[in-house]
Amino acid sequence: MTSSKKIAFIGIGLMGLPMAKHLLGAGHHVVAWNRTPAKAIALIQSGGVAAATPEQAVRDADVIITMLSDGVAVDAIIDYPGLQAALGQGCLWIDMSSAQPHQARAQSARLDKLGLAHLDAPVSGGTKGAEAASLAIMAGGRDDAFAAALPILSVMGRAVHVGPSGSGQLAKLANQAIVAVTIGAVAEAMLLLDKGGADPAAVRDALRGGFADSTILQQHGTRMTTGNFAPGGLSKLQLKDLNNVLSEAQNLNLNLPVTQHIRDRFDHFVHQLDGADLDHAGLYLELQSRNSDG
Repeated sequence: MTSSKKIAFIGIGLMGLPMAKHLLGAGHHVVAWNRTPAKAIALIQSGGVAAATPEQAVRDADVIITMLSDGVAVDAIIDYPGLQAALGQGCLWIDMSSAQPHQARAQSARLDKLGLAHLDAPVSGGTKGAEAASLAIMAGGRDDAFAAALPILSVMGRAVHVGPSGSGQLAKLANQAIVAVTIGAVAEAMLLLDKGGADPAAVRDALRGGFADSTILQQHGTRMTTGNFAPGGLSKLQLKDLNNVLSEAQNLNLNLPVTQHIRDRFDHFVHQLDGADLDHAGLYLELQSRNSDG
């Protein structure tokens, strides 16, 4: 049985809250901080503690988990006044945010100088995966840091060590490219079925278990045909991730034309069709807009 740890959890949002609740359920002591205090307070009902500042959250922590919007937000936490002085030697920092590989490597180097081990361990699975503790967790960093983190990560999902520092973020970028491109393909299929007179739900059932089946087909295909775009994965964050994919591709002298096309469509959806705070399955609405008579 995993020994109880004091865990500072920074970023109690749509993903962070259920993840932190699972850690509490596993017997860990969780102290949370969030920029919007009410979200951290929601954890109190499950036995957690809400800190007033990031500095208070990390004091005496065995493990720090950041679940923030991007690498810039993580840097801001590392630079928060008084936070570095509150960090304990030997503490493990697990960044589960989605960032760029170079940001993860730089953060790891900074924290190493402060005596902290670091993993970049972004996740895939959305809010449903967070709630079901079935997240796919891609971890980059030292072998010993991953071994130390594995009992914690396993509470939230299935963790795989994918390489040295920055590799977790690179794996997440690959994941996000696949997700976005698949959403685009599923949107076209659902619109084709709808306009052609077939029953999209029946077709999804018929495709179940075949080569075309996927979580995106089943979950987001349903969202598209029922018009449910309440946010699980925000479109503005999907766009951010695609921008990061293309930035990393440019650093590697790679041309990714399909990813570029989908990125441009998400940019249009977010900035021209007010889709920023809708689920990324909302790319279906962008497709409908392209095919409207008006």
